Amino acid sequence: MTRKKLPVTPAIRMLRDHSVEYVENVFPYEPHGGTALCAKALGVDEYMIIKTLVFEDDNRRPLVVLMHGDKQVSTRQLARYLNVKSITP
Repeated sequence: MTRKKLPVTPAIRMLRDHSVEYVENVFPYEPHGGTALCAKALGVDEYMIIKTLVFEDDNRRPLVVLMHGDKQVSTRQLARYLNVKSITP
């Protein structure tokens, strides 16, 4: 079985440059429920999966949110917290 060639990200480059051992875990994209599938495949609780969500505010400023896999973001509450009109993915 042949392995797909994966893109070399800055994070992978840094790990290689510093001889850090790591394991690649590649999962197919799932539009909904991806963290549950990932947690099941890894044999861990969904809470242990950290998802990275990218948003922007009404002024097009980027916002990155890291959160546990079993949680959801309310863009309305996030906008209120940041004192902006809206937050969009």
